[in-house]
Amino acid sequence: MSEFQRVLQESLIWTEGLAAIISIIFYKNAKDSYWKYFSIYLIVMFLSEVFGKWGGNLIEYSKPIFFNYFVIPIEFLFLYWLYASKTFKKPKLFYIVSLLYLLSFIPNEYFFGAGKIIFSFNYTFGCLILMILVIMEYYRQINSSEILHFNKNKMFYINLGVTLFYIGTLPFWTFFNLLSKYPELWNIYFNYFLMTGIIMYILFSISFIWGKQSS
Repeated sequence: MSEFQRVLQESLIWTEGLAAIISIIFYKNAKDSYWKYFSIYLIVMFLSEVFGKWGGNLIEYSKPIFFNYFVIPIEFLFLYWLYASKTFKKPKLFYIVSLLYLLSFIPNEYFFGAGKIIFSFNYTFGCLILMILVIMEYYRQINSSEILHFNKNKMFYINLGVTLFYIGTLPFWTFFNLLSKYPELWNIYFNYFLMTGIIMYILFSISFIWGKQSS
């Protein structure tokens, strides 16, 4: 890892922390709506990243198990809930996509190698589901009056952040093993992964500051 990538990686963690702190500051505006869970989500993600980076100094644990079976599933399941159940108001859609995502662990266990920090198949499948929800959200925004006041729409910032990070890095994790054979290309994608992660959490922070709270 280059020095530039180390700086980006450190910045990503502390940007997550910034988003968590801002969500706490604005929590009083969200406590009576489902957005309070977004605040809790950001806090949990920050603490998980901190534990993932420094937890090994305190206790012995498996980082692949921690991320693949705890952190990443929480990320996807929460975002599915936010999009499907709350934004689209389709709880059944949330249950369907969540079940499909959880079922993707089965072929992952049997046909793909274990011990990786991120399971490529499982992550790819989760991102594909998320990409469908993201496209649906863009379509919803474009075809509603919300587009006239997008700067006050929390989901505008969240959707943009998710697009840049999760959807934008989909090829990186899908073809991770293949890209690892081409260091220059791998480094470009890895830099993009870190930079868009920072941008995403900045956009999440902005969603609390500028976005209008809704119940």
